[in-house]
Amino acid sequence: MRSALIVWGGWEGHDPEQAAGIYRRWLHEDGFSVRVETDPEVFLDPAIRDLSLIIPCVTMSKISREAANNLAAAIEGGVGMAGHHGTMGDSFHDSQIYQFIVGGQWVAHPGNIIDYTVEVTRPDDPVMAGIPASFPYRSEQYYMLVDPANEVLATTRFSGAHASWIDGVVMPVVWKKKYGKGRVFYSSLGHRASEFEVTEMATILRRGVNWAARD
Repeated sequence: MRSALIVWGGWEGHDPEQAAGIYRRWLHEDGFSVRVETDPEVFLDPAIRDLSLIIPCVTMSKISREAANNLAAAIEGGVGMAGHHGTMGDSFHDSQIYQFIVGGQWVAHPGNIIDYTVEVTRPDDPVMAGIPASFPYRSEQYYMLVDPANEVLATTRFSGAHASWIDGVVMPVVWKKKYGKGRVFYSSLGHRASEFEVTEMATILRRGVNWAARD
């Protein structure tokens, strides 16, 4: 049986507890045993290196250098990691190695909650199979610093309406990557837990979680 660890906490504006509950339900339905914790220092546990998957669900907050390094070693050794929005892409600002694992870091969401469009760039990838070539979305449109090694599956284009100097910038929304032997998946969609009810968001994320998990 595949095994997963969900760690939730940090800023409550991203509904971490509710999101963690949805992840837990998905994982149980998909045949995982699941452990849920609320302290990132659980990443110090040597046993995390035996997991199939880790889902961080923590916005901002803090992590010790030792815990971050042990997390990195686990992923490099083959444990998968997956997550969404600020609960993975805006975590542990002072940990460069964590950001190296994720492949990106949130820096802005001009206009806050707005309507924008997501464009699928890899319709041939199993994670994106059957997803419309483009679909409307209402949420925070994340502007991120991203790793050029990411395999980008979907993007969005900024209009410049809320920050004129980024007019026309194309930004990755969904990507996957390797970190050592580990598979890493990220989607910037999902500011609030209610967005898990959006079919495209939930389908992409659930598939990505399963892709990332080590068999």
